[in-house]
Amino acid sequence: MGAGHAHKLYRHGHSPVHALPPHTKLVAVFCFVVVVVSTPREAVWAFGLYALLLAAVAVAARVPPGFLLKRLAIEVPFVAFAFLMPFVVPGEQTTLLGVSVSVPGLWDAWNVLAKGTLGVAASVLLAATTELRALLLGLQRLRLPPLLVQIASFMIRYGDVITDEMRRMSVARRSRGFEAKGVRHWGVLAKSAGALFIRSYERGERVHLAMVSRGYAGSMPVIDEVTATGAQWTRAAALPLSALAVCLLGWTL
Repeated sequence: MGAGHAHKLYRHGHSPVHALPPHTKLVAVFCFVVVVVSTPREAVWAFGLYALLLAAVAVAARVPPGFLLKRLAIEVPFVAFAFLMPFVVPGEQTTLLGVSVSVPGLWDAWNVLAKGTLGVAASVLLAATTELRALLLGLQRLRLPPLLVQIASFMIRYGDVITDEMRRMSVARRSRGFEAKGVRHWGVLAKSAGALFIRSYERGERVHLAMVSRGYAGSMPVIDEVTATGAQWTRAAALPLSALAVCLLGWTL
């Protein structure tokens, strides 16, 4: 199930975090994100403690800060959206660096940045310490609908195949002297996109026929039955339980 190679988000290692069963890490990250989202935005100190908890996990997993920071770039669109909020959200006005901004907008921007960054960082750590195939097995172990697991599996497995097809088509266009430089070339790119869709659809039909000829009846066989001990569940629960304690303090203080 899944791809037969490691994804670029995964960092090979033998740390205690890597050794945890995938479904325990999935539950831990999900619960951590729920706790972070439930924290009042006014408890600024709480988000600092959450960041320290994730930093401790990164140290235990031997994930370098640079590796983590580079992959946090995926949230740049959310950062841009957050920076606009102090200027578009109505409410009481204040001056920040000589610019008039909305106080509710500042709080909303902080809320989006803090919670979004922590959620993305937790997801990056999960991906860095768990192979994609193991994640799929973990979802299967957590009784996610089998059809969704199969769809995710095929997306991961054939995403690189489609990317390579796009690359070959691009090389073929450039070898014939084509280079997209303006609107007048959009027609060629649109035809290429259509051809890519047809090739992908036909490849999907061939893959399905090959699977049916090998006995596929709507469900994939379970290759590995991954189980977790009580000690492993306890180690995985350390992150969300610590975050829950911080969240409760944030609501009471």
